[in-house]
Amino acid sequence: MRALSGIKPTGTLHIGNYFGAAKQFEMMQEKSFEGYYFIADCHTLNSYPEPEELTKNTWNIVMDYLAFGLDPDKSVIFLQSQVPEVVELAFILGNYTPMGLLQRAHSYKDKTAKNEAVNVGLFYYPLLMAADILLYKSNVVPVGKDQKQHVEIARDIAEKFNLHYQKDVFVLPEPYIPEDVAIVPGTDGQKMSKSYGNTIEMFAEMSTIKKQIMGIVTDSTPLEDPKDPETCNVYNIYKLFVDKERSEDMAQKLRAGGYGYGHAKKELLAAFHEFFEPMRAKRTELEKNRELVEKVLKEGCEKARAVAIETIKEVKKTVGLVGNIY
Repeated sequence: MRALSGIKPTGTLHIGNYFGAAKQFEMMQEKSFEGYYFIADCHTLNSYPEPEELTKNTWNIVMDYLAFGLDPDKSVIFLQSQVPEVVELAFILGNYTPMGLLQRAHSYKDKTAKNEAVNVGLFYYPLLMAADILLYKSNVVPVGKDQKQHVEIARDIAEKFNLHYQKDVFVLPEPYIPEDVAIVPGTDGQKMSKSYGNTIEMFAEMSTIKKQIMGIVTDSTPLEDPKDPETCNVYNIYKLFVDKERSEDMAQKLRAGGYGYGHAKKELLAAFHEFFEPMRAKRTELEKNRELVEKVLKEGCEKARAVAIETIKEVKKTVGLVGNIY
C-alpha cells in the first residue's frame, strides 16, 4: 500500500499541519505503508510567493519532516518541482478532465464567489494535485476534510482515463481522514490556518508559543463558574496532546468550576512543551547539518523520479505518444 501527501511551503508549519497531516505520515510509516511525502512548491506559485521566502520555507519543511520522525529509509521525501513528470502528466490529464469538474473545486469557487482575481494556476490546482496523486499510483492520501474533494477529483479523472482506454493505468486513490483530527481548531475556534492568523507554531521561540497559547480566545465565564469543555478552545486543542485520562481530567475540572481558562492554558503550554520538545531538539540539530538534509532530499527526489518516469512511460504508451526514451 502506497501513501502520498504533500504540504505547501507557504510559511511556518503549525500544529494544525502536524496533527492534521504530518502525524498521519509518521503513523503510516510505522504501519509499513510505502510513503511518498513531498513539499508542494509548484502549488505555491499561484499566490506569487517571494522567491527568497519560498526557498527558505521549502528547506524548513524538509527539516520539519525529519524532525517529526519521517525516516528517509522508510519514506520518500522529495520536492514536487524536482519531478518534471508531474507537470507533464497534469497536461495529459487535462485532456480527460471536464471544465465543470474544476469549476466545482472549492479553491476556485471560493475565489470567484468573493469576486477575487483567479489565475490559471489556481484553476489548474486540482488537476496538478491529481497528477501528484496518480503519478505515484497512490492507494491512500492523508488529508484534512477540506482537501477531500481534491482526492475525489483525482479519482474521477483516473476512472475516466482508465475507462476510456479500458485499462487500469491508474490506481483509484482513497482519502485518509482520521475523524478525531480532521479539523484542528485554531486559537480563535476556527480551523487553524495561517490565513486566519490563529496558529500555534511548533518550532518558534518558546516566548512566541507562550504568547500564542495564552492568546487563545475564550468566553467571559467567571473563574468560579462551571464551564463546558466541548465549547472551550483551550480544551479542544489540549486533548490533541494528551491521552484520554489527562483529557478527561481537564474536562472534569472545567465542569466543576473554580478552574479558570488561565489554568487550562498553563496546562496546555506544559503539554505542548512535553509533546514537542524531542522534535524541537532534533530540529535544532538538523539546522546545524545542512549537508545531511540536502543528501536526504537528493536521494528522495531520485527515488520519486524513478517511479514517475515508469508511470509517464506507461501513460504515453497508452495514449499513443511515441518516443518513450529516458
